Amino acid sequence: MLSRRSKATSNGTKASNASQSSEAHGVCPQHVAIIMDGNRRWAEERGLPRQAGYRAGTENIRRLIQAFAERDVRYLTLFAFSTENWKRPKSEINPLFRLIGRVIDRELNALHENGVRLVHIGNLAPLSDDLQRRIRNAIEITKHNDRMTVCVAFNYGGRAEIVEAVKQLVADGLAPDEVTEDRLESYLGTHGMPDPDLVIRTSGEMRLSNFLIWQTAYSEFYTTPVYWPDFDEAEIDHALAAYGTRGRRFGGYEDVSGNGASSNGAAAHNGARAAL
Repeated sequence: MLSRRSKATSNGTKASNASQSSEAHGVCPQHVAIIMDGNRRWAEERGLPRQAGYRAGTENIRRLIQAFAERDVRYLTLFAFSTENWKRPKSEINPLFRLIGRVIDRELNALHENGVRLVHIGNLAPLSDDLQRRIRNAIEITKHNDRMTVCVAFNYGGRAEIVEAVKQLVADGLAPDEVTEDRLESYLGTHGMPDPDLVIRTSGEMRLSNFLIWQTAYSEFYTTPVYWPDFDEAEIDHALAAYGTRGRRFGGYEDVSGNGASSNGAAAHNGARAAL
């Protein structure tokens, strides 16, 4: 599933071109987060049942992981199911959960063999015992892999994540003057990962939809009208090329040399957090 081929050994490939495009501006996104939108509309426009859209969308995840790995993106976060999605009919949710379980079983060995670490953020408690077991098993098996981290936001909500972090701060007895941004961040599910450099949303929508609302404070945003099942390597290259042209200032001013750096210096550049 996931080739170990890198851009250094793929002259003339799209992966090489994408890396060169971003590197030409001195930047390469270390962490890309994706709101995978448009599965249902993709199916409806083809006269297919909604589940066909979800199946096509999950098939695309395999191709996407490989494509971003080839482009040297080290962290990839995928918004798979939000806390608000429970409002949908059970006839739509239950088959989706069964599909997720089958995808884990089918893809886990290949991901592990190719050095991918799987991480989950969100609340597992409402899920079936069987699906919880499969998710925890996948996390345990891959926990020492270091080629790429794929973080799956499943039953996740950004506000709920922050509320839970605050509850833990209170439970640990922190005084008000001990509560800092760094301390609160250490209670988030993404602790230990860099904040997303780039957030991509498919299907043309222009909102975060409660996704990583703490972590995306300084992320670049890119949207495309392409539905998720059709989001391919060419679309990835468009997104990375657009990111490569952005001047990331982190509240400072843009470096007049035009290399994409911030006046805050290297610490606020190339995927690292801005200095607090």
